[in-house]
Amino acid sequence: MSFEWIVAQAVLNGLVIGMLYLLMAIGFTLAFGVMRVVNFAHGEFYMIGALTLYVCVAYLGLPFAVGVVTAFAVALLLGIIVERGVLRSFRGDELNGMIATIGVGIIAQNAALWAFGPDPLSVPTGVSGVVRLGPFVLPAGRLMAIALSAMVLALFLLFMRYTRMGRAMRAMVQDSEMAEVSGIRAGVLYPLGFGLGVALAATAGAVMGPLFSVSPNMGGVPLLKAFIVVILGGLGSVPGATLASLLLGVIESVTSTFVSANLADMLQFALVIVILLLRPGGLFSHET
Repeated sequence: MSFEWIVAQAVLNGLVIGMLYLLMAIGFTLAFGVMRVVNFAHGEFYMIGALTLYVCVAYLGLPFAVGVVTAFAVALLLGIIVERGVLRSFRGDELNGMIATIGVGIIAQNAALWAFGPDPLSVPTGVSGVVRLGPFVLPAGRLMAIALSAMVLALFLLFMRYTRMGRAMRAMVQDSEMAEVSGIRAGVLYPLGFGLGVALAATAGAVMGPLFSVSPNMGGVPLLKAFIVVILGGLGSVPGATLASLLLGVIESVTSTFVSANLADMLQFALVIVILLLRPGGLFSHET
C-alpha cells in the first residue's frame, strides 16, 4: 500500500467526517438562530437518525435511501413535538430552555438504551465494493456518504434561499425582533426551525451510521464537534461552517492516521483558541 493511497484515504475519511460535522453544525445553528436556545439534545437526534435507519434497513428491509428519508421525517416530527410540548414554555428563557434540552436528551438516550440495549449495532451501507478515481481505489460506502450529505445540504440551502418559509427563517436568525415586527409568525417558525435543525442532525446520523458503530450514546462526540464548528465558522454563517467542518474533519483524519487521535483533538482545540484570538466572531462572523 503506497503512501499516496494512505494520504488519499485519510483525506477522504476527513471529508466524510467533515460532512457529518457540517450537517450537525448547520442544524445546531438553525435551531439556535431561530429559537435562541442551545440544544444539548442535538446529539441524541443524531443517534435517533442512525437508529431509525437501522430499524428501516435491518428490520424492515427497506432500501437505504428510504431509511435516510424516514430518519429525516421522524426527527422533523419529533423536533416539532418537542418544541411544541416542551420548549414552547421556555421561549425567551435561554437558560431554562437549555436545561430542558438536557432533560430531553437524557430521556431520549435512556429510551434508546431500553429499546436497543447498550451494545453497538451494525447497519448495512447499501452499497459495497470500491470506486477507482485515477490511481486511487476508494470505498464506495464513504463516497456515497459524501454524495448524500452534499445532496441534503444543497436541498436545505435551496430551501432557505428560494422559498418563502426559508427566507422567513433567515430573517428570524438575523434579527428576530424585526422579523416579528415585519409580520413573520414566530409561532410557526419556532417549531419548524427546531424540527429542521434536529432533522439535519438525524440525517447525519443516518448517513454516517453505517460507517461507524450505532449505539444509544453515539451522539456526544458529534455534538461537541458541532460546537467547535460553530465557534470556528461564526454563528449563522454557512460558508464559515462549511470551511470549518471540512478543515476539522481533514485535520482529525490525517493526524489520527499518521500520529494519534489524542494529538488530533489537541490540534482541533488549539485551532479554536487561535481563531478566537484572531477573529473572536469566527472565520465568517455576521455572514449568512
